[in-house]
Amino acid sequence: MTKIKGVLHKITYKNEDNHYTIARLKIHEIKEPITIVGHLAGVAEGEMLSLIGKWVSHAKYGEQFKVESFEVTLPSTLADIKKYLGSGMIKGIGESMAKKIVDYFKEESLEIIENEPHRLCEISGIGKSKMLNVSRAWDQHHAIRKVMQFLQANGIGIAHASAIINFYGKDALKILKERPYQLSKDVPEAGFEVADAIALKTGTDPNDPERIKASIIYILLQNEANGHVFIDSLELFTKCARLTGADEEQFYFALLKLIQELDVVEEQGFKNIYTRKMYRAETGIAQKIKAMLSIPVPDYGIDEDEITFEVLNRLELELSEEQSDIVRELLSHRVTVITGGPGTGKTTLVRAVCAMFAKLNKTVILGAPTGRAARRLSQVTDKKASTLHRMLLYDPDYDFFGRNQDTPLDADVVIVDEASMVDTLLMYHLILAVPFNSVLILVGDIFQLPSVGPGNVLSDIINSGMVKTFSLTKIFRQAELSPIIVNAHCIRNGQMPVLERKNKEDGLSEFYFIENNDPERVVKTITELCSSRIKNAFSHIDEIQVLTPMHKGEAGTINLNQKLQQALNPSKKNNNHADRSGIESMGVVFRTGDKVMHLKNNYEKDVFNGDIGVVDEVIKSENRLVVDYDGRLVEYDILELEELTLAYAISVHKSQGSEYSAVVIALTTMHYPLLQRNLLYTAITRGKELVIIVGSKRAFEIALNNNRTDMRMSGLCEKMKN
Repeated sequence: MTKIKGVLHKITYKNEDNHYTIARLKIHEIKEPITIVGHLAGVAEGEMLSLIGKWVSHAKYGEQFKVESFEVTLPSTLADIKKYLGSGMIKGIGESMAKKIVDYFKEESLEIIENEPHRLCEISGIGKSKMLNVSRAWDQHHAIRKVMQFLQANGIGIAHASAIINFYGKDALKILKERPYQLSKDVPEAGFEVADAIALKTGTDPNDPERIKASIIYILLQNEANGHVFIDSLELFTKCARLTGADEEQFYFALLKLIQELDVVEEQGFKNIYTRKMYRAETGIAQKIKAMLSIPVPDYGIDEDEITFEVLNRLELELSEEQSDIVRELLSHRVTVITGGPGTGKTTLVRAVCAMFAKLNKTVILGAPTGRAARRLSQVTDKKASTLHRMLLYDPDYDFFGRNQDTPLDADVVIVDEASMVDTLLMYHLILAVPFNSVLILVGDIFQLPSVGPGNVLSDIINSGMVKTFSLTKIFRQAELSPIIVNAHCIRNGQMPVLERKNKEDGLSEFYFIENNDPERVVKTITELCSSRIKNAFSHIDEIQVLTPMHKGEAGTINLNQKLQQALNPSKKNNNHADRSGIESMGVVFRTGDKVMHLKNNYEKDVFNGDIGVVDEVIKSENRLVVDYDGRLVEYDILELEELTLAYAISVHKSQGSEYSAVVIALTTMHYPLLQRNLLYTAITRGKELVIIVGSKRAFEIALNNNRTDMRMSGLCEKMKN
């Protein structure tokens, strides 16, 4: 191995996913910078690097230095420290502040920032808020590099370094060294493999009970990530033995210890194994619903004629006989479910229910699991609706719900739309906060995809037979004229819809199937449709949404987003000669005008998982951008861009709870693992005015005939019955 030292002159390429970097390094012995390649996390232009590696010859680019490991040497002279801090690599420190810090602390400046950042407040003009921002930026900049170096030194993959840093912050390295198996609980995506590699490398006995316990926790969390609430103990043992080599005796000893430590719960004589959190949630839902059902509902003293008059008077709506019967009967139940497909009048029914309870002077709260679903509910009811997390005053910093059994919701009636999207944990926290004497109404379409999180809550509640369920079946006359709704109901019933247009001179339709068996041509067709024909009819970027079952593959979201971005918002100078080259993060380039999606709930920014916006401005010199969410501008700096992704194409799962004017669906046999009837049904019912499916008829038939929805291991139905 060869060791070289120099100043990082320019980073020419960086993959934010794995930190693979191509850069130019200035070294004292050579006049021209040399090319270096390797996984260089957390480095910045202007830093002094000590590199260990070897010279390799690239057929196209010539001699390169391939980096195996590296260290950053911090500057020691006043001039170099001032230049280093003023380079902009530490967010919050510009040239002016760098000069103030170095003038005050001299050669100790970097040590002060790292070990005694509170002393920055001694400098005039630096308050507590600015000091904390600088300290956080410094920790972020240096911590990930230290973690990467530790992982590399131990011969461990670096793919999950960012996730480890995000969870543990500046304590990441300490946790990795002292309690590596903690990762199995805290960072499931890094999980057992990384923890195990570190532990075994540092001399942990392969039969150590802590190792077996960590593997069990890891498997349970992976199981939950796949949608299950519990796991069969035999399957758990099989997976544990495969991971660790543990025999049955070691496995059950470790399992018993976890049960004694209250991390795990067993049920049915060790048959079903839960994490404690999931068992408490599932049991809590069943107990609370049964408790609510045991409380008699008061006689509201309102008859059918009054209901009909009130709905007509307030909403100018005439209810069908089916809807009138449901509204009347709702008054005699504490907990109810309303389910039905598109065009059956769920929205009208919810509006009528709100009007009826308003007549009775009852306080109604409306909620939905996502921001988009909540906004849509608010629009159709003309009443305030919020996300369930906001309704329950969720605090992400402490993972705490402000509304609970001790501080319940101030409501006589709680109505939850898109309830099929609510997973076990969220339903538990919701139902804890609903007062015992309130009315709870869950509205959803059980034929849609189940929740992303564990469980199949709405279906389990219905299947238990304990809760009165109203199923809307009649399609309204106006909806019967819509090919989208008619075809959706065909799919729901397992019938093949008419994909070919009978007469090409019938004029424009709402539903099209464009057959194409080649994924590459599917992508090309979708790109052409979105950049020309559909765009002419639906000009706003929010009106058109491309959906696909998967992220990977030729017709997955990753490739489709790249192709659609290139077609709809290419990197070039616009008419005003503004630079639209954008900012790169996690392998994605964001440009002004890009359609983007927020990926996780961010309560500080008031932006939630699944919210879609448009990049309003990219300020490349400051490494930040601004996204427009329905007229509200939200800023993101470079470290926050991992919360964004391109949204020209999104997964069908991510589209739940949303509606779009025009929907284009990619459907190929390459999507085979996810081709199910409920996925196809969910995708089609997202479109309001136009649905175009581009893909293989064979893939369509596979999805239609596959009504074997993923079997989710859940005990809620049985717990409610018993």
